[in-house]
Amino acid sequence: MFKRFSSAFWCLDVCIALFLARGTYAQKAPPDSSTPFFSPQQDQIQHRTAQHPKPSFTFDASTVYTLTTLIDIAESHNPETKEAWQAARAQAAAVGIARSDLYPIARAFLLGFTSQTGVLLYNQFVLQDEGIGEAGLSLDYTLFDSGARLDRIHQQRSLLEASSFAFNDTHRKIIFAVSQAYYQVLSAAGLRRAAETSLKSADAVAEATQARYDNGLATLPDVAEARSADAQASYDLQIRIGDEQKASGRLATLLTAPPYSQFKTQSIDDLKIPDTLPDNAHELIELALHERPDLLQQLARIDAAQAEEKRAKKSYYPTLTLNGEYGKLRAWGDQLPLPAAYAPGIVYDASLRLSWTFFDGGRRQNEIAQAKAGEKQAESALSAAQDQIESEVWDAYVNAQTALHQRRAATALLQASQESYDMSLEAYRDGVRNVLDVLQAERQLAVARSEDVTARAAVLNSMAEIAFRTGELLRRRTGQHP
Repeated sequence: MFKRFSSAFWCLDVCIALFLARGTYAQKAPPDSSTPFFSPQQDQIQHRTAQHPKPSFTFDASTVYTLTTLIDIAESHNPETKEAWQAARAQAAAVGIARSDLYPIARAFLLGFTSQTGVLLYNQFVLQDEGIGEAGLSLDYTLFDSGARLDRIHQQRSLLEASSFAFNDTHRKIIFAVSQAYYQVLSAAGLRRAAETSLKSADAVAEATQARYDNGLATLPDVAEARSADAQASYDLQIRIGDEQKASGRLATLLTAPPYSQFKTQSIDDLKIPDTLPDNAHELIELALHERPDLLQQLARIDAAQAEEKRAKKSYYPTLTLNGEYGKLRAWGDQLPLPAAYAPGIVYDASLRLSWTFFDGGRRQNEIAQAKAGEKQAESALSAAQDQIESEVWDAYVNAQTALHQRRAATALLQASQESYDMSLEAYRDGVRNVLDVLQAERQLAVARSEDVTARAAVLNSMAEIAFRTGELLRRRTGQHP
């Protein structure tokens, strides 16, 4: 009988294994390297993408979006902030798991057991049936472990702080990315408007040259030169239009909107351009070394590594645990030719166990070495981060200084170029200057317009970069100050 059951179970195991392996054999590698390979599994994966649609934000066509509004949208919709938030929540749950070790574990249980055994009496076996049913409670509690559980909680709390700082750092990066993209849109729109103005100027020169030619005051080459400049201005305008569309698309994707979305933003002419730096370089560097969330994250990791090292060292000490059960037992038994018996009763047990691992093949020693290496690694990463932050803040400070100087120079250049163009055009109309002088002044004015817009955007972006590199961007965002 036993052999028949054994053979049946063996056949069942083989059938199950073959059924599960059927899908494995269907998955094959590409047959050669010359052509793409499409497997049946690809269709399944492509079908799964429809089950996870990409969240999308929709702009309001009647709203003029400011930077603050767009940052709000990005922080609410960008998947990177949601990912960092879930990571912090998962680490908070890890703290709760570690804290639960401080409490006892209580269980309720039901036990049912039956057996038939042969008992040897003298020279024969007597069959004995036995059945047991028990309902009860059990308790397990670690009374003493030299504080290893507290160290574990400290480690997980430090990792939670690191996750929180990583969450803040994600917001810092998103805010800066949106700020950069926003200023790029404003700059591109300003350059497009400057190109439109330059095209109007080129049209005016071409019309004036044509009028002078019609009156016999200009030559055909003069007309050709003016038309060429007009065509160049039209060409430059198309480039600026494309740059504006690409900048708008990059900003839209940061907000999870389609890149082809149409939306309105402020004009760069509506923004106040800073004319001074917030602090000197030393103060900005000191601020960054206290505020940067990525630096604080490294400090929290050092704390976690130190707590892990303490926990690993305490594994050399003994632990004291309490175990106990309490329940109600019902049992029956039958042993022929004796009559069957039945009896209920209350059962319990309790034990104190002091255990000490005196040999583990070097496991604890290596755990301590691993924790020390993790601490040294985190300390080295902290030093590297401090050096990197100082360099980043200094670069941002110099960039801001340069942008402010360029802004002043661009303002003066635009004013001078506008005056030069106006006087050249007026003199040309009066027959005092030739068309080449006007076209040169026009080209210089077009460059000055573009540089003025670029310089203003550079100041805004450099100030945002200083706030980003110092970590002050988060303080400004939340309205808090150190």
